[in-house]
Amino acid sequence: MAKEGIDDLRRYKLDKTENNKEASVLHRYQPTSVDTTKEGEEALPSSALTHWAKTKWYNIRVGDVIKLERDEAVPADVVLLNSQGPNGVAYIETMALDGETNLKSKQTTHSLAKRCDTTEKVAACNAHFVVEDPNLDLYNFEGRVTVDGETCPLTNNEIIYRGSVLRNTSEAVGMVIYTGEECKIRMNANKNPRIKAPSLQAIVNKVVVVIVLFVIFLAIFNTVAYQVWAHQVEHKSWYISNARVAFFPIFVSFIIMFNTMIPLSLYVSMEIIKLAQMFLLNDIDMYDETTNTPFEARTSTINEELGQVRKISVAGTACLHDVDLNGDEDKNHLIHKKRSKKSKGKKPLQPKKSFGSRSVTDRAEPQRRNSEILLEDSMEPSRMSTSNWQSTARPTRNQIELRTSGLIRFIQRRPFTVFARKARMLLLSIALCHTCLPETHDDGKIDFQASSPDELALVRAAQELGYLVIDRDTGVLTIQTTPNGPDSEPVFENYEIMDVIEFSSKRKRMSVIVRFPDQRICVICKGADSLVMQLLKLSSLANQKVAEIEKRASVRKSLEAQEAIRRKSEQKERYSMNRPSISLSLGRTSIGGLARNSMSRPSVSRPSISGTKLQPIRDEVDTWLRERERDVEVTSFEDQTAYYTPRPSTTNIGNGRSSVAMSEARSSIATDFDDDLVDDALAVDENTVVERCFQHIHDFATEGLRTLLYGYRFLDEQEYWEWKKVYLDATTSLVDRQEMIERAGELIEHDFELGGATAIEDKLQKGVPEAIDKLRRANIKMWMLTGDKRETAINIGYSCRLIKDYSIVTVLDHESGHVEESIAATIVEINKGVVAHSVIVVDGQTLTMIDSDPFVQSLFFDLAILADSVICCRASPSQKAGLVKTIRRKIKKSVTLAIGDGANDIAMIQEAHVGIGITGKEGLQAARSSDYSIAQFRFLVKLLLVHGRWNYIRTCKYTIGTFWKEFLFYLTQALYQRWAGYTGTSLYESWSLSMFNTLFTSLPVIFLGIFERDLQPATLLAVPELYTKGQRNGGFNLVLYLGWMFMSSSEAMLIFFCMFGLFGQVNFTQDNDLFAMGDLTFTACIMLINIKMQLIEMHSKSAVVPLSLVLSVGGWYLWNIVLSATYHNNVIYHVKGAFFTQFGRNPAWWATLVLVVIAAVILELGVASLRAAFRPNDVDLFQELEQDLQIRKRFEEAAASELRQGWDRGTKRSSAEIEREEEERRREGEVQDLLNRPRVMEEGRAEGGVGRRAEEGRVVGEEMEPRKSAEIHEMLSRRFGSVRSEL
Repeated sequence: MAKEGIDDLRRYKLDKTENNKEASVLHRYQPTSVDTTKEGEEALPSSALTHWAKTKWYNIRVGDVIKLERDEAVPADVVLLNSQGPNGVAYIETMALDGETNLKSKQTTHSLAKRCDTTEKVAACNAHFVVEDPNLDLYNFEGRVTVDGETCPLTNNEIIYRGSVLRNTSEAVGMVIYTGEECKIRMNANKNPRIKAPSLQAIVNKVVVVIVLFVIFLAIFNTVAYQVWAHQVEHKSWYISNARVAFFPIFVSFIIMFNTMIPLSLYVSMEIIKLAQMFLLNDIDMYDETTNTPFEARTSTINEELGQVRKISVAGTACLHDVDLNGDEDKNHLIHKKRSKKSKGKKPLQPKKSFGSRSVTDRAEPQRRNSEILLEDSMEPSRMSTSNWQSTARPTRNQIELRTSGLIRFIQRRPFTVFARKARMLLLSIALCHTCLPETHDDGKIDFQASSPDELALVRAAQELGYLVIDRDTGVLTIQTTPNGPDSEPVFENYEIMDVIEFSSKRKRMSVIVRFPDQRICVICKGADSLVMQLLKLSSLANQKVAEIEKRASVRKSLEAQEAIRRKSEQKERYSMNRPSISLSLGRTSIGGLARNSMSRPSVSRPSISGTKLQPIRDEVDTWLRERERDVEVTSFEDQTAYYTPRPSTTNIGNGRSSVAMSEARSSIATDFDDDLVDDALAVDENTVVERCFQHIHDFATEGLRTLLYGYRFLDEQEYWEWKKVYLDATTSLVDRQEMIERAGELIEHDFELGGATAIEDKLQKGVPEAIDKLRRANIKMWMLTGDKRETAINIGYSCRLIKDYSIVTVLDHESGHVEESIAATIVEINKGVVAHSVIVVDGQTLTMIDSDPFVQSLFFDLAILADSVICCRASPSQKAGLVKTIRRKIKKSVTLAIGDGANDIAMIQEAHVGIGITGKEGLQAARSSDYSIAQFRFLVKLLLVHGRWNYIRTCKYTIGTFWKEFLFYLTQALYQRWAGYTGTSLYESWSLSMFNTLFTSLPVIFLGIFERDLQPATLLAVPELYTKGQRNGGFNLVLYLGWMFMSSSEAMLIFFCMFGLFGQVNFTQDNDLFAMGDLTFTACIMLINIKMQLIEMHSKSAVVPLSLVLSVGGWYLWNIVLSATYHNNVIYHVKGAFFTQFGRNPAWWATLVLVVIAAVILELGVASLRAAFRPNDVDLFQELEQDLQIRKRFEEAAASELRQGWDRGTKRSSAEIEREEEERRREGEVQDLLNRPRVMEEGRAEGGVGRRAEEGRVVGEEMEPRKSAEIHEMLSRRFGSVRSEL
């Protein structure tokens, strides 16, 4: 309770910090001492009629007029009154509100714009606002404003919600319409978050109830047995006459005797264990060095839930990728660009594999070096964003890509070729067709204000390629180019932006009409390739080529799908038949079954895996891991380089020229290669250009990139001015203005020349695709819930591998109708087993429609549970929370996890079983309300697969170990009642009995629950399938509980009857009274509990094992000494001096104790050995595999990305490092031994021959330097360890 109170206090302080932020509020008739005037403005006197006063957020009221400055958060829901942006537009970032990365433009109504353009006019304005009641809807708003009798509607376009941030706009003024809990973001929040409790606790509570019933049954049984014994024995025994006890008192006495079998101490010790586990979660591998952010646990209640997750709901694409709209120069690398210039080729990538912090040499390394030599260049651009690009969606595919510098050099050296002219036109189109505004900083660097990261990426791409936009003023855009090289004088060209037909969701394209410096007029269009393709002059040819490309791709996808289905069917068949997929020689079981919920069981005993016979097992482990690390992919259809390379000769690069020297020849070869970059005959061939351009577009889309197609057309003056009149009428129309603008645009957007294609990749956080792959292998299904539009969400799905190339993507759209039929058909297809990988895409409006019909809702969630992944786009915060809540209730035995990074994710995080916040660019709102917070999405892998599984295993072992020890100990009490006449006489002395759980058996189970690690981190990360143990409740279930209780019953009977038979009933002992027998049983139980918990069950032995044994067992003997010396009430139990003078000096007592403990340990080890031999589990197999150094190194290689930081920065070391250090020490010792060996002089030298060297002998003279043997020279020349030859 205190811990929960501290957590609440911390959240309260964070909320208070949020509410104490300040905003500028317009005041009238109140003087202020705060000077809010800007530089250059005339300061108003303190008694001015209007001024801006700083006011804390919690004091802001409805009707207040607030002023927002650039990059300032909005404190409440406001209606926009004016903005200092171009045309009165304010750009708003709503990432924390709905997860969307693009900026939204807000503009006030025309009636307010002309009456509120200054502070004085705002103060004097008499406007009447009518708004809707507070509600959850983020995407619709209804209201109206009346100014001087003129009424205008209020829509979402004029409203700025709390949680938004003002971007790319110097200043904006708005009036508050909702505050506090009535804001949209708070309406979507979870007002009454549920109290989270682990699912394991519910199982434990049920077991405790069973134990309570068992205690009651045991008490009733002993009470009835006492009545029978009293009738048969007690009334006939004169020495206990008149000692009869009534039914109820004897029943209560037995309840009191056995009540400690109910492990109430379990709940207390559990909190200690979980608190210690929470501190152990601080892992250096989950520390983000870039932001200096460690992992932080805000609760310890649900630690074990981290090891049982089945569903992960990822809130928004913002926690998967990095975006930066502010344009910080040090963060430019977060936005990755990729361009395709029609027939421009791409360099084949040879990715380097890494092992820990060391590189693993590839067999193709020499060839890779030679091929890279040919493409190296002395001129290095500022950022080679395209030089070594690798697809995150398909990382195993070879990327044919040339350096950007090669393209630029080719254009500069051969500027009049057809390809150079077309490439320059594409670069110019990228630099002109946008709405970005350049900004020049004090240091001379140019940055851009952009409404979306895509436009920012494209403008920066043009900058890297030599077309830098330096100014945009009154319709003139100035571009700086360096046509003669980067060291030459720059050339400045002015382009007049005559008209801009802006992008809209319906048009899916934008166009600009530009007057070139040579006075030619050109219309440049960019947009979705499917739409712009139809506007090309060669649209029929483009459609034909796209059909051919899709046909080739469909064949490849069908083959990949068939291979994926085959793998799935094999896994299901092996699971149903319970047979191995591969046999690990030496009679071991298969590890192939790990893709199922459990591995196959062996039919023979398991021998040791040490020795030279391990190589087949190592090879099999390596093959098994490689098969699961690589996704299904068929590349034969994409190896046809005729569809990719700019000229046939480039396919031989690195083979025919690989023998050229690296020094003088490099520059000449690079020059020759640049001159032959493109065959002009191909550049002139429109058929080839179109085919290869759309082949690139198809590949980019497959890799999850957002593609744009560029087209252009030159106009004559007459055509332009005729169109201009139509366009001017459309823009000034008061009726159907947008429709008229779109129709006017269609008049000029036709017969385009193909300019080229671009593709933009959302720069994922490091390791996100690999993390998702490992989580999928761990049988965890991923849901992505985002506020982004559908196309963006699908592209992100491809990039992070939520969607495979062969996936069947089912899009549920309420506008197209037939949602119910689509859901039913997809369910049927999945159940038939003909779908390799299924992904469901649904938007927020369709989800609202589904929720309105209970039948369709039930059908949808049935489909969502069957599907491999679900992507929900345009979802509001309340919809995200509702989805998580429904899944949590629908699948009662599964644990859900929600992860997000914004304030809009709080409701979802609180609704899931486990909530994880990412401390990202959206702030700390999600992290403050989460259970655990991390800085990077990839840290989730180690948090779940390693720490989550460890905590689950630790908690389960502690729980079941506590039940076992209580049952073991108190069952001996019940057995003794047979010889005590069921009178309730305790076998144990009362003081010792009260200290059993507290002093003598608490540390073994607590240390087991804190420090146990059944498998190494590298193993758990390399084989994510091991995570399924928690999902299947493999650590604590009914079968396991009954097995442990059977063992405790057997061991209790073994201990009691051996004690009673070997010591209690013998006649030659000195002291076999009640206390001696009880103390012997007590000692045997304590020793067995410590040995089992610390030596048998704990796999990871450390210093805590001897510490626990010394404190527990040694503490028990110390307790006997103290009790024997200080005991006074020596009536029932003869305690005083018994340990010193009575049974403590009796060899029979000690011999019986040793025999009892050994017998119980042999029973434990025997049962464990038989189980491991005939019914081994996953842990048994991999614990044995970990014993081999080479297999352990292979596991570490597979887990190097998650463990590298600990190896590099922490005290952790990999097996390879340990092996290398041991080898160096060994070789240093060998060399040192050779150096210390005595040497002999030559005994003779044959005339004209070579003298013989004595292998053994002594030094004859100290004045002569001994000859060094060839063996020493050989060892020194190899430079092992720190020994170096000084000759």
